[in-house]
Amino acid sequence: MVVQQKQKPIRLSLGDKRSVRTQFGALPFRLNDGKVEILLITSRGTGRWIIPKGWPMDGETPAGAAETEAFEEAGIEGKLYDHVLGFYAYDKGFAGEKLPCVVAVFPLKVKKQLKDFPEKGERRRKWVSRKKAAQLVSEPELRQMIKGFDPKGLK
Repeated sequence: MVVQQKQKPIRLSLGDKRSVRTQFGALPFRLNDGKVEILLITSRGTGRWIIPKGWPMDGETPAGAAETEAFEEAGIEGKLYDHVLGFYAYDKGFAGEKLPCVVAVFPLKVKKQLKDFPEKGERRRKWVSRKKAAQLVSEPELRQMIKGFDPKGLK
């Protein structure tokens, strides 16, 4: 039996926003001739291939924060599923420090790709196969999540 639980918005004071060290990300996907494709974007600093992700947002659900980041960083909109696919860890460079972060990842079926979006001039985006996406990302847990991703189980 699966229990459906509604996400509650997060309440944060401004000072707590980055000390949480939890981020929420979207795994953007589409079906192209029956094959799953993943949209990756580049990071602003190093140009590594990543998924859209960001810090918790006051008054927003984790899935809602992931959806907002997908719009701002990748210029995409679609159906976001509010259950977590999995988690991965990475070190975030911030103010000269390396902050260990854990990212909760939510699947996002892309329905619209915008030409203009907030971080357009700062990032590149690329549609690739699951296999290629897994090769391009550097985080081992994210790599495994992408390899094993099957949208058929999403409801």
